[in-house]
Amino acid sequence: MRAIGFNYKKISIEKLPSNDLEGVKVNANIDISEISSVKPVDILKSKEELVAVQFTYVVSYDPDFAKLVFSGNIILEIEPKLAKEILKSWKDKKEMPEDFRVFVFNIILRKSNLKALELEDEMNLPLHIPMPSIQKEDMKSTN
Repeated sequence: MRAIGFNYKKISIEKLPSNDLEGVKVNANIDISEISSVKPVDILKSKEELVAVQFTYVVSYDPDFAKLVFSGNIILEIEPKLAKEILKSWKDKKEMPEDFRVFVFNIILRKSNLKALELEDEMNLPLHIPMPSIQKEDMKSTN
């Protein structure tokens, strides 16, 4: 299984008119809205099946401080037997195998978190994930 395409359809960031950072909690959520088969184009002919995953990744600063929304799709190349299993489980119960879920979520997080950090910096928002930093104690131990 490998990702051969990743596209955003929507990127939105909104900073609401609240200046009070006290008590702000950051929540992140990934929603998979659709999993479907894709017909390959001539240049992508392979023995693998192509599967499209539509997603929305939301980072919200609650209560009502800011919100980032990323919507897009991922095109995956998957072994035919596994692709049939994924499509069937999605159609039947709107579920997906755990290994597939982890793979897809990691792609979304890797791509979207980088973009989110850039946008948060531009909008002067606190970062939704901690960045590495150096403390005075760390500098003493390197001497």
